[in-house]
Amino acid sequence: MTSSMLSPLALLHPWLVHPATLFILGALLMPVFCRAKLKNAALVIIPLLAFFQINALPETFGQVSWMGFDLVFGKVDKLTYVFLHVFTLMAVIGSLFALKVEDWGQHTAAWLYVAGSLGVTLAGDYLTLFVFWELMAVASTFLVWYRKKKKSMEAGFRYLLVHMLGGLVLLAGIFLKYRATGGDLSFVQILPSDAGLADYLIMIGFMLNAAVPPIHAWLPDAYPEATVTGAVFMCAFTTKTAVYVLARAFPGFEALAILGAIMTLYGVAYAVIENDARRILAYHIVSQVGYMVCGVGIGTAMALNGAVAHAYAHILYKALLFMGAGAVLEMTGRSKLNELGGLYGKMPLTLIFTVIGGIAISGFPLTSGFVSKSMIIAAAGEAHRTGLLLMLSLAAVGTFLSVGIKLPYYIWYGGKSEPSVPHAQDPPGCMLWAMAMAAFMCFFLGVYPEFLYRMLPFDVNYEPYTAYHLSETLQLLGFTGLGFYLMVKKLGPEPKMNLDLDWFYRKGSLGFMAFAKGPLSRANDWVGEVYRTIGLAWTMVTARALSWFDREGIDYVVDGSAKGVLDAGDRLRQAQTGKIQHYIGAAAILLFGIMIVVILL
Repeated sequence: MTSSMLSPLALLHPWLVHPATLFILGALLMPVFCRAKLKNAALVIIPLLAFFQINALPETFGQVSWMGFDLVFGKVDKLTYVFLHVFTLMAVIGSLFALKVEDWGQHTAAWLYVAGSLGVTLAGDYLTLFVFWELMAVASTFLVWYRKKKKSMEAGFRYLLVHMLGGLVLLAGIFLKYRATGGDLSFVQILPSDAGLADYLIMIGFMLNAAVPPIHAWLPDAYPEATVTGAVFMCAFTTKTAVYVLARAFPGFEALAILGAIMTLYGVAYAVIENDARRILAYHIVSQVGYMVCGVGIGTAMALNGAVAHAYAHILYKALLFMGAGAVLEMTGRSKLNELGGLYGKMPLTLIFTVIGGIAISGFPLTSGFVSKSMIIAAAGEAHRTGLLLMLSLAAVGTFLSVGIKLPYYIWYGGKSEPSVPHAQDPPGCMLWAMAMAAFMCFFLGVYPEFLYRMLPFDVNYEPYTAYHLSETLQLLGFTGLGFYLMVKKLGPEPKMNLDLDWFYRKGSLGFMAFAKGPLSRANDWVGEVYRTIGLAWTMVTARALSWFDREGIDYVVDGSAKGVLDAGDRLRQAQTGKIQHYIGAAAILLFGIMIVVILL
């Protein structure tokens, strides 16, 4: 990744080096692609170009001086590269899954969202990062709104408000950092001992996108309400981009280690009692990202490698799970477990792919979750963080219980001999191929972990396939499966929705609307009445005074001056008699007068 490796695109224009450029241009041209029936070709070719383009990136590019700011649009190292690799790979899989979507607006929003994520990943300064950060927030909101249902519109509005608030906190931190450093906005690592208010504000802004409790409820509130394809993109980019910036700037912060461990259990606890399939998966994003945040907080080379590896693996198996749940929603119109069941004969391929995603997230041997999650747990052990190690291990049990067993069981079986939706069938081929790609990667990384380990930012020797690790994992999974079998009737889904801290968002928005319609509206009416009775009267008085001043003052002076000039011109014109003797006499008198003045002085 040096300047000598620039691709042919860079010879056309330096900005074409940036992979986000491809997605931005593709998003802007998407209406044209759809009209010209080039949509499917574009959805495949452009993400593939970006995927190969990242291998030709120079170490630094896109350096610009603007209004006194030194902006760096591209800065690449090993940490950057591994996230670019999985983000562009996910863009390929997500775009393939969305081939059947004819609404060009969804494709535009998805690609702008991807572009924002790539821009954040490559940003070398906080100002560039902030611009792409906000692009992610706005573009992803439309992936919720494009479902065009009342709940989706409301959830998207709440999602946007929360992310705009997080953006303001981030911007406040950037302003304070600019002031504290004398204008240096370089995006570099911050040591815990050197962190100040600005740094903690920036970290809070990042933590919101990572869905760290208690600022996490936007995720299970919005993701289940997104479009089928939109949810696949959203599960991959926002939280993992946040993990990247936390790993870049805040490794070793104790608060992240503790909060990350809490996240793993918090998300699992809610997922176990949830009924909606995509809401279960949303809570498991909170749980799985908790492993990554905890790894960043531990801060050792092993822990950071584990966080990065798990982010890579999580993007693929979580996308696979959302594609499976989305395919069920697309083909049946249902996502609640109590309304599903008996579909094993109707959607067999979707069942297989979803189960693969379920065992990967659970950390089964020979899957990606086994070789990534265990690295973080091992790092906690090496750092002698026994409490964190126990919390992370316990969360693994809940993950297998809720996603590895409960989710596929109640969708495809549920004790029903007849399908709950008789007309259900496997989704179109493009969706199945996208799921097949993700499923292949889940096994490929599990069987050949060196492919992933070679990309990690630190040179750490770790071997996941030890006898102890295999024995421990199989025992945990085996006892969890036995527990589900014994408690299957107790774990049955119930037709209810469990409100999390989004209760405050919902009640808060209702309270704000009541305030706007009540006291605020009455205050506005009162101000308007005061203006009509007093303000308008004073305005008219002032206008009349100004009119009089204009008429009697300014016009008098201007018109009077003009009249004086005209009168002088008339008198001068009368002095012009046309007789030369008069002019000679006047000149002589003038000359004589000048001589007298000179002599007397």
